[in-house]
Amino acid sequence: MPPILEEEIRRTGHYIVSESNGYRSRDVGIVASGAGKLLSGTVLGQVTATKKFTPYDPAATDGSEAAAAILYEGCDATSADVKRTLTVRDTEVQADVLIWAEGVTDAQKTAALAALSENGIVAR
Repeated sequence: MPPILEEEIRRTGHYIVSESNGYRSRDVGIVASGAGKLLSGTVLGQVTATKKFTPYDPAATDGSEAAAAILYEGCDATSADVKRTLTVRDTEVQADVLIWAEGVTDAQKTAALAALSENGIVAR
């Protein structure tokens, strides 16, 4: 019997159901050093003071407690800032494949999705 592929594959933009024409739905942003290795589909918050992105953290008080974007392509921001493409507006996304920081509760996910919807990012 052939082996069964059990590895979860997270291709670039895998979470997108539909988006606006051209690149209207996307923008480029800086993922902050120390954010670690992140996969495409990670929900991000934006640090107010630096305008850099980091994984959404509802317990934070630096701005990243509000969901602001979704990482379009994976990156390793363990020890340096990384410039990456982000989904920031007018996109339908598949909610069940989004990636959340460890410990984010269902209620916090609901709040984050509501914040994203203010920019036209609608979870299905």
